Amino acid sequence: MSALTLKGPHWVTVRQHRRALWALPAAVAACLVAAVALRASASPRGTVEPNIWYYALRSALEGAGRGMLLLPVLIAAFVAGPMLAREMESGTYRLALTQSTTPKAWLASKIGIAAVVSAACAALMVGVYRLGWAPVSGTYQLSWADRGTYEATGPVIVAYCLLGVGVGAVVGQWIRRTLPALLVAGAVTGLVVVVFGFLRWSVLTPVTITTPLTGRPEMGMPRSAFLMEAGLLKGTGERVPSWGCTTPSGELGSCVQDLQVTGRYVDYHPYAHYWLTQLIETAVVLALAALALHAAFRVLRSRRG
Repeated sequence: MSALTLKGPHWVTVRQHRRALWALPAAVAACLVAAVALRASASPRGTVEPNIWYYALRSALEGAGRGMLLLPVLIAAFVAGPMLAREMESGTYRLALTQSTTPKAWLASKIGIAAVVSAACAALMVGVYRLGWAPVSGTYQLSWADRGTYEATGPVIVAYCLLGVGVGAVVGQWIRRTLPALLVAGAVTGLVVVVFGFLRWSVLTPVTITTPLTGRPEMGMPRSAFLMEAGLLKGTGERVPSWGCTTPSGELGSCVQDLQVTGRYVDYHPYAHYWLTQLIETAVVLALAALALHAAFRVLRSRRG
């Protein structure tokens, strides 16, 4: 067991931030208890009249999905502010460097502890979310492609947490003031999460179904599909928005003849694209996290000489 005991700057880091480091495992344990209790109490899937616990489970998962999106932001803010900038602002990091600890080892201990705890807890949270999500998956706002649910059910949230650690390490050393560093690191990480949320479904080419004008291409979609776009097709293959020829009564207007509309189309992502998108996005985010960590040590060298 002595070989597994933390020593040197790692022990100091855990000692300094033990309350915050225990907060994540405690949150995971609380979520696990809640997920098990709600799933056990909820009415079975397919029940004609779900009970109150079924709706409580749905509400909890919707909130948990949004909460998972904030996790990388909070991690980035904590690493940048309380973990790094506060020590540099107060000058206490100089004390660590007098205890036979190199600047590189000091920073590595901060990043290492934060990365291990964050990644482990994020991975466990994915398992807990999936445990509760199973009875309600595919329902309104809890489909595999919905924002929050998508991140909370796959490895991409772990990658975002590691990105938060890297961004926090760079910003904390660069700004060196607790509150500004905390805010900037959180904002940068949150911006990355938002941007990738808008871009992720444009990475893979969606599947397209076309039918004559009298057809209904959406009927050919799998039940688990994620609808991207639907509309009308001209004889040249040019696309026309479905609302462009719809009258107030819901019927197609005269522009169908005017525009020479001949068919309908739908674009969708099948469930098979879920894991491909998760893996691609995870790889890209991990690459950004690695760049951020490299930049953090570059900043350390430039400041320490």
